[in-house]
Amino acid sequence: MTPTTPIAPPARRQAARAALALDDEALLKVCDVEFFIASGPGGQHRNTTASGVRLSHPPTELSVTATERRSQSQNKDAAVRRLRAGLQALTFVPKVRKATRPTLGSKRRRLEEKKRTSEKKAGRGGRVGE
Repeated sequence: MTPTTPIAPPARRQAARAALALDDEALLKVCDVEFFIASGPGGQHRNTTASGVRLSHPPTELSVTATERRSQSQNKDAAVRRLRAGLQALTFVPKVRKATRPTLGSKRRRLEEKKRTSEKKAGRGGRVGE
């Protein structure tokens, strides 16, 4: 999960948790399963069979597709895996961050290091011919 991912509303989060508790067959019964002809590489066989799979989970409004294989059953397995990953992402609740201030010791150490660096650079100024 990235920090820019929006937080899901509590109802969607609860529906995602409930769906994750189900096994694959029960999850497929809750979902709207749609088969379609997937375009792309794969030749004549792929272009004439409905091997693409789209799973929509209405309680969480989550939809995933899988079209990379020529086999409908392999695409269905891939779509279920993606759906579970999406449901897992919906259950994420980020920790509440508290603003903190640097300690006095860290401020002192930072300023001392800056002073040492400044003195080191000031000592480099030797010119040729002086």
